[in-house]
Amino acid sequence: MPRKESITIEQILDTAFSMTRQEGFASVTARKVAARAGCSTQPIFRVYKNMEELWDAVYEKAALFFQDYYSLYPRMAHVPFVNLGMAYIAFAREEGHLFELLFLSHRKNRRSMYDLLNGADGNVLYEINRARAEGCSRPQEVFMRMWIFIHGSACMTLTGDYDLSNVETLSVLKQVYGQFSK
Repeated sequence: MPRKESITIEQILDTAFSMTRQEGFASVTARKVAARAGCSTQPIFRVYKNMEELWDAVYEKAALFFQDYYSLYPRMAHVPFVNLGMAYIAFAREEGHLFELLFLSHRKNRRSMYDLLNGADGNVLYEINRARAEGCSRPQEVFMRMWIFIHGSACMTLTGDYDLSNVETLSVLKQVYGQFSK
């Protein structure tokens, strides 16, 4: 009898990540991942010491997914912080479960919100420098004020309380920057 093909670490991680995107992070249990991947729990624990290690890998994959999402999100404005805000709000709308995992969870090994936003490319620092170059005397303060508005808007998408279109959101973000940067 031929031996069954072994499930790979990538297949396990992809399965757990897919479950997180579709059902939320709480759905990622050994039994559920095994059932979805079509294997027993044994292969999971052969490649991961425990579920905590798998959960950490899912979190890191989600962080990379957000970085890719942000880098590919269309740039709609030349106003500092607006493109970052548009991408963040859209990510919450389109990838609610990943947004919750990255930006609303209390995982012990999680990165700070700032580290996730800044990413490897220095996204936040780039926007702060753009604001400074355009004459904003307090760009870090403006970022913090805008971020409260942006994060609140993104969270409202999760509850269905945010119903502005992209055009309206773009307009509001520009207005908010104009008010805060004075």
